[in-house]
Amino acid sequence: MDLKADLHLHTSASDGKLSPAQLLTLAYDEGLNIIAITDHDTTAGIDSALAAAESLPIRLIPGIELSTQYNGETVHILGYFKDDNYKKEDFQKYLQDMKDHRIYRAKEIVKRLKEYFDIRIDYESLLQDAKGVIARPHIARAIIDAGYNYSWEYIFDKIIGKDSPAYVANKKLSTEDGLKLLKSVNAITVLAHPVQIKRTPCQQLLELGFHGIEAIYPQNTEEDTKYYLDLAIKKKKLITAGSDYHGGDAGDVKHGYIGSVIYHKAYVEEFLKALNKN
Repeated sequence: MDLKADLHLHTSASDGKLSPAQLLTLAYDEGLNIIAITDHDTTAGIDSALAAAESLPIRLIPGIELSTQYNGETVHILGYFKDDNYKKEDFQKYLQDMKDHRIYRAKEIVKRLKEYFDIRIDYESLLQDAKGVIARPHIARAIIDAGYNYSWEYIFDKIIGKDSPAYVANKKLSTEDGLKLLKSVNAITVLAHPVQIKRTPCQQLLELGFHGIEAIYPQNTEEDTKYYLDLAIKKKKLITAGSDYHGGDAGDVKHGYIGSVIYHKAYVEEFLKALNKN
């Protein structure tokens, strides 16, 4: 029998739609046994999620999705915390610096949207909606809510994508330094959604020192999943599965629905064994 686990979920602490407590309730309703909250570059939702998990028969793993750069493209690292070392002052200071840069970035994108696309959105409303941690999905949602007739995919591809004049990069952290940062707080490090990485072979990235790979992901083809599973086994890496749920319905084409990934019991148990090891 497979355990039902999903190790890649977002809340309103970053760019998800649901609060941590709402996400826990949904996870319970969907029959999940184990989940991880992995908000972008923040641990702000962990305490309220842990509090909500106390009244539910679900194991909650505190985590993060850290944005890094390698070979000229974004590489996301999923960090899973074994203990409360993520509360350390140095680690939290770095996350605060990233948050501050996101605020600057959002202001600049709003300015460029007006300049290059004649798209006008209110920055203060954007900040309030995002609860202080602004990511591109918040901006895309604000554009649609303002009445502009663009699809979500078009906004990401043509208006706020990396080749657009309105694009502003995140704070740059190398993948190597991101791995060191997460390991400094005793985290398990996993390469997130390798199918999205285009410039660097997955095998090369794993050699940087990742503990594992998110081999099971909604955007994978069957061939992708087989390749990543085989690679993980060959390289003796942990295998994780995540939907990357952001709060949309089952029709969200960029992310999966919560619990939609098939995470086999043997892989879950191997991951939990590593997580429980000091």
